Amino acid sequence: MPAAQRADVVVVGAGLAGLTAARALAAAGLDVAVVEARDRVGGRTVNHDLGDGQVVEAGGQFVGPTQNRVLALATALGIATYPTHDRGARVYVHNGRARRFTGDVMPDPAALPGLALTILRVDRLSRQVPLDAPWRARHARRWDAVPFASWIRHAGAGRGALDLVDVFLASGFGAPATEASLLYALWYIAGMGDERTPGTITRGIATTGGAQEARFVGGSQSLSTTMAQALGDRVTLGAPVRAIEQDASTVTVRSEGRTWIARHAIVALPPALAARIAWTPLLPPQQDALFQRMAFGTLMKCEAVYDEPFWRDDDLSGQGVFRSGSPLCSTFDNTPTSGHPGVLMGFLGGQQWRTWSGRSARERRGAVLRSFAQVAGRRALHPRGYFEQDWTSEEWTRGGPTSAIGPGVLTTLGEWRDRPFGRVRWAGAEHANHWNGYMDGAVRSGEAAARAVLDQED
Repeated sequence: MPAAQRADVVVVGAGLAGLTAARALAAAGLDVAVVEARDRVGGRTVNHDLGDGQVVEAGGQFVGPTQNRVLALATALGIATYPTHDRGARVYVHNGRARRFTGDVMPDPAALPGLALTILRVDRLSRQVPLDAPWRARHARRWDAVPFASWIRHAGAGRGALDLVDVFLASGFGAPATEASLLYALWYIAGMGDERTPGTITRGIATTGGAQEARFVGGSQSLSTTMAQALGDRVTLGAPVRAIEQDASTVTVRSEGRTWIARHAIVALPPALAARIAWTPLLPPQQDALFQRMAFGTLMKCEAVYDEPFWRDDDLSGQGVFRSGSPLCSTFDNTPTSGHPGVLMGFLGGQQWRTWSGRSARERRGAVLRSFAQVAGRRALHPRGYFEQDWTSEEWTRGGPTSAIGPGVLTTLGEWRDRPFGRVRWAGAEHANHWNGYMDGAVRSGEAAARAVLDQED
């Protein structure tokens, strides 16, 4: 067996959070080792090769206003952004009927009043939730005891409003409103801003001016690959961490046949996966219980490739919203910045994933292409290529895009989320208060973990 490798800090996980932390620590002069289970870096960001030097994202991809830390990182790495295509009409599909609309007002007069009321009330209540300690909100226990869906129904918003909230949550949580507590939903929305700007639902769901405003030239995975290249042989791939041991002075991280010994460790994994590591001593039972309850939602991205984005010629944006009757909850024009090839992307998450993931690939592909045709026209039925990325089948992710925390968890266990465990610190998009589950949240958490280690070194 090779001799143990020694470092000042070992970082477990080479996604955005882990690499951001490692980059900051290396810049401060510490000896860092990064250990990654996959044969690639990037975590929940991964580029799909379209050929001819073109890529499209199969994982996290969008950035927007108030996502300051990931945008600052991109600037530092020399990676530019470009606007998500948002010109032309959108399409709203309900009960098989597709209708064009412009702006943010969907053509569903029966559902819109309830949805508007829900948005107004949620935004107002979310301002009462302390981001760093949601369990201290004045009504925390009452809000945490209620599923988000039950609160929407009790508020008299109507079935249509709940359906449309679930459209948002299918790609936001990968789970319906029945599976998240009201307190968690309010906290999550409160974080869709920055230190000076309160979070709002509108910022979370909007394209221009919202969380889907822009994309990264070269694909979002380029953030991680660029950082990893700079770190060089400090990054070890294909090394799943099976055990972590610690005493008063060191942390020992064990993979299969490899060992790292350091003064500090940063574990930048999804919490549910971190809980599966063999810990000596054991994780505190409260922290272990919380991490196990932070299992991911269910999400798949479906993408069709065409010679060109033909829908733009018909004054269509490629954006669609499906209230019912489709495996998809929403679609976007995912064409690279070069303008070719044309790519349509659809989110298949939450309840739709549960309905469609077990069906044959051929049946699912046909249903997805028919949904694309409702948004972009009949030419969408005949792509030159098609692929799916099911994040539940990724061994080192097990779902996506983030955790949906159910009733009773935040108020009883929430304070354990970021609590250091001896010489171990935590990072990852689920360990962020602003933009939790997003790329910006991952970067914020990595920066925070690095600062904590450096403070301990002083």
